[in-house]
Amino acid sequence: MKKKWNKTFKNCSGEGYPLAAAVTLALLTLILIITQYAHLLIIASGVKDAMQEAVISTVNDNYADVYHAVREGYAAGYQPMGDGAFEESLDYGDIYGRLDELLGLQSDGDFHARISDRGTIEYQMKDLEIQIHNNGLASGEMENFEITATIRLEVPISFIQKVLPSMQITVCTKAAYTPKF
Repeated sequence: MKKKWNKTFKNCSGEGYPLAAAVTLALLTLILIITQYAHLLIIASGVKDAMQEAVISTVNDNYADVYHAVREGYAAGYQPMGDGAFEESLDYGDIYGRLDELLGLQSDGDFHARISDRGTIEYQMKDLEIQIHNNGLASGEMENFEITATIRLEVPISFIQKVLPSMQITVCTKAAYTPKF
């Protein structure tokens, strides 16, 4: 059997070049796919981190209004009025503005996009939704004052000079104010 293999390979000089070229191209394609995937993961991770920071900033902006309810043992966004009544007081903040500042985005109508030095769109975001969970006044429930924000992230994908469908994901983040005492 060994002699048969040796005889087969000795008679085929130069026939390994096409196989070597095919293996090299397959490995290069695999490397390109892995780097594109890593690129998408890095962008998504950076946007999620910036989104978390923007939402935490909004929760902190609500701190002054939440303080009044903490004395009663729970967290809620209300301001006392002069006559002993309370009024709900919520600050939705400027999450888009904070994202623009953190990520270097430019507003383009409905989209907030990151533009590369070559003038192409690296990624864009749209459809920001903010939900604030505010406890009822004197509800007696020990719940947190929470803000949940979701945004649609779209990253164009180009692979070997061809534009493929964009990656579209929803980035969701949540932050809460919990009274320490």
